[in-house]
Amino acid sequence: MRKITAGLFISVDGVIEDPQDWHFPYFNDEMGAAVDAQLGSADTLLLGRATYDGFAEAWPGREQEGGEDAPFAKKLGDARKVVVSHQNLELTWRNSEVLKGGLVEGVAALKAEQGGDIGMSGSVSVVRQLLVAGLLDELHLLVHPIVVGKGDRLFRDGSEEIGLRLLSSQTFATGVLNLVYTRAETSATGGYDEAKAHLAQ
Repeated sequence: MRKITAGLFISVDGVIEDPQDWHFPYFNDEMGAAVDAQLGSADTLLLGRATYDGFAEAWPGREQEGGEDAPFAKKLGDARKVVVSHQNLELTWRNSEVLKGGLVEGVAALKAEQGGDIGMSGSVSVVRQLLVAGLLDELHLLVHPIVVGKGDRLFRDGSEEIGLRLLSSQTFATGVLNLVYTRAETSATGGYDEAKAHLAQ
């Protein structure tokens, strides 16, 4: 079974909208390596329509320009790109296709295929749905030390309660936390009666 990993830039107050407006001051070699490990190592990218459109507008040109980010742009271009959309799209970026069937059924079939990891970036509505459906294997959160104060958040009011288990954590020199979670197999239980035993005496 293939593994699906999703990477998101997120602020301390949970904002994931328009990261280009606030996250670049924190992008250093450590973050670049983390992004490459999560997204650049995948042989398939699963992208929502809006994320795909943004990537397809930017990355092919960066690959052609041959700048410092051209090798990463080529990785993205060479990867198979599966786009979540209910519309018939004309996909201009090479190796691109529309996900077949409904989201849950289509992604389950994609996971069952032969191949390497499936990487996601952005595509927050898809991430939410896959997490609820139990199809997302790892959630990579790059938590930036900034309060954005407005914008869409990863988990909105009224979201379903989902237990997570921390797989790894790393603190970058910029203060960014690189946190990797998976779904917890069981929900945490307990109340104050259990917690008070751990208070300092």
